[in-house]
Amino acid sequence: MKKWFKTLAATCAFIPFAQCALIPGGNFASAAEPAAATSAPAPATTDADPALWVVKDDDTTIYLFGTVHVLKPGLGWFDEAVKTAFDKSDQLMLEIVLPEDQAETAKVMMPLAIDQSGKKLSSRLDPDELKAYQAAMTSLGLSPAQFDMFEPWFPAITLSVLPLTKLGYDPEQGAEKLLTGFAKAAGKPVAGLETLPEQLGFFDTLPETQQVAFLNAVVKDLDKLGPQLDKMVLLWAKGDPDGLATAMNESLAATPELAKTLLWDRNARWADQLKARMDQPGTVFVAVGAGHLAGEHSVQDYLKERGLTVKRVEY
Repeated sequence: MKKWFKTLAATCAFIPFAQCALIPGGNFASAAEPAAATSAPAPATTDADPALWVVKDDDTTIYLFGTVHVLKPGLGWFDEAVKTAFDKSDQLMLEIVLPEDQAETAKVMMPLAIDQSGKKLSSRLDPDELKAYQAAMTSLGLSPAQFDMFEPWFPAITLSVLPLTKLGYDPEQGAEKLLTGFAKAAGKPVAGLETLPEQLGFFDTLPETQQVAFLNAVVKDLDKLGPQLDKMVLLWAKGDPDGLATAMNESLAATPELAKTLLWDRNARWADQLKARMDQPGTVFVAVGAGHLAGEHSVQDYLKERGLTVKRVEY
């Protein structure tokens, strides 16, 4: 169980809403609105070739692209086959479409993040856990008292994301952020496979014991989050979904209930949506967290179960 939460903590950069972790009082750690039409990736200094797949029939083509939601500037991934597939597409489909107005995001997030029973976060932690948690928050310039009203999953996500900016990761360079900007500039419609309340709900409905374990794992391994994400991004950039699956999804066999909720059930629902989309002509560029397209029970696996042929695009 502990290994799974460590893995979850290190993969928050693959969760769309994690890039807009809310600081109590109404300020966001990073902007929640989609990238503007003028957004552009930083000049490429390092070539990256993330994995890309395609599903097609006579009149419909669906590309599947795995994303990372925060990246370091200078990683050249939007070129070659990825850009060609995107340019051919009539529509961009993401996990979720974040509201353009930060206040709208807060309106959805706050009721879920705040413990409506009034139970304080500090009361959920034993003395040693509370001391470590408070030290972690303070080290990032956050006031633990401001987060005491929240359920444990929310500060866990916040602690998982905020340190990354100090390590050179930039939400503005995240794959979905840039793809949204490119789609807007090209006049392509952008749709979501899920809604923001749905995605937040996956964490909000975790039992309290699991939320606390998640938070404690983040606090304990706070200094390891950067190196772990560096490793995952390297595997993503190399187009190594098998290696990425191993890095992201270790110990899932020991916690099948969490894997089922956070990954497998969602992948199956997305496969149903994509199979239905195959009944409509056109070309769609689907961009979801890279972990959903890696390992067993991936979106590709569920599409194959539904009779569709999924091919890796070689480039």
